[in-house]
Amino acid sequence: MNAFVIDAFEFCRLKERREGEVAVSDLPRLANELADKSGTLRWTLQGGSNMRGHPQMSVSVSGTVRLMCQRCLTPFDFDFASDSTLVLAPDEDSADEIDALLEDESVEVIVGSRNFDISQVIEDDALLTVPLSPKHEVCPGHVAPDVVKDEKVSPFAVLKNLKQ
Repeated sequence: MNAFVIDAFEFCRLKERREGEVAVSDLPRLANELADKSGTLRWTLQGGSNMRGHPQMSVSVSGTVRLMCQRCLTPFDFDFASDSTLVLAPDEDSADEIDALLEDESVEVIVGSRNFDISQVIEDDALLTVPLSPKHEVCPGHVAPDVVKDEKVSPFAVLKNLKQ
């Protein structure tokens, strides 16, 4: 059985913890969004339950990926770290009910399973962290333009010119 496949409900019930690293090249959806497929992501998964007794996972993902700057079209390293909370539901209808009950935008309700692929959760978390339109703070070789100081014209000066 794949090391990334778990029984999500049992994992949460037993309050298990897993951590490790995964190569970016092993995450195809993420790799397609990047300038290259190099690098690894570090991840931690902690099972448990929320205050209402629903199975819950805490997911932490961090790493450095290569993105393509949309301004200068050169690659750059993007460091990220994300933490998210996932509440598990047995099916879609239950997920909708739990989501309405929680009324918490910081918690995502997903459908869990007995054959739950945690690599998908890791990849989803990384994809949500990567910016849609990545840019350098200041592109290499690009000098920030000097701030042009325009003299503000007083509205009264304009009226004075109209009077003449």
